[in-house]
Amino acid sequence: MHFYSMRDLRTESKTMWSNLDNGDEVVLTNNGKPSAIVIDIPEGYFDETVQAVRQAKAMIALNSMRQKAAKEGYMSNDEINDIIGEVRATAPSSNQSGMKTSATLKQADAK
Repeated sequence: MHFYSMRDLRTESKTMWSNLDNGDEVVLTNNGKPSAIVIDIPEGYFDETVQAVRQAKAMIALNSMRQKAAKEGYMSNDEINDIIGEVRATAPSSNQSGMKTSATLKQADAK
């Protein structure tokens, strides 16, 4: 992996292309910070390469969300199910659509 500043990109482009031809990655920096990766795309594999890069970016985003959730705290499936159970236990009998069930209607008629 070779690092080039934006200025180097203009002055050393031949060396950069040579590195790419050798199968190396090139990292472009902006103010000393990595900002882009340039990779060689094998002939006939453009779509596959773009798909792989997009998958990698999606995985980075997913891992970032997981780390944030772990850091800030999150609920386990058991905790979620416990809360759902508590709500269902205190809620009036109804089906998922919010309509009263036949058992609820029979209870109301009996009163």
